[in-house]
Amino acid sequence: MQNTGLLRRLAAMLYDTLLIAALLFLVTIPFIAVRGGEPVETSENALYRAVLVLVVYTFFVGFWIWRGRTLGMQSWGLQLETANGDRPAVAQATVRFFAALLSWVPLGLGFLWQLVDRDRLAWHDRLSGTRLVHYPKPGKS
Repeated sequence: MQNTGLLRRLAAMLYDTLLIAALLFLVTIPFIAVRGGEPVETSENALYRAVLVLVVYTFFVGFWIWRGRTLGMQSWGLQLETANGDRPAVAQATVRFFAALLSWVPLGLGFLWQLVDRDRLAWHDRLSGTRLVHYPKPGKS
């Protein structure tokens, strides 16, 4: 086990972004169908916006509390843990989700912070009391 580097973290996020994009396309289909094939304007449809946020929230928080990792994290050998090595609880995962959004706001500074942090933690790691660790496959690092 070792703390994870920024590039491995970003690679897992890229994988998860592709999965989330596919999910968001799927949940958009009924909204388009109801509109007779017309595009859905997010600025005009609060329900649609809420559903999109709920899907993204459920993806991350659900995987974090169920397995301690999203599919992208699993691909890169990453595991989300609390300070004592457990999977996070719902409240902790929820704090991490919203804190991660805040980490992106100042041009990703919250993620880049791990480059200078003594424990290699990003802002959302610190705020939620969690950490990403890398468990290399046997014989690899």
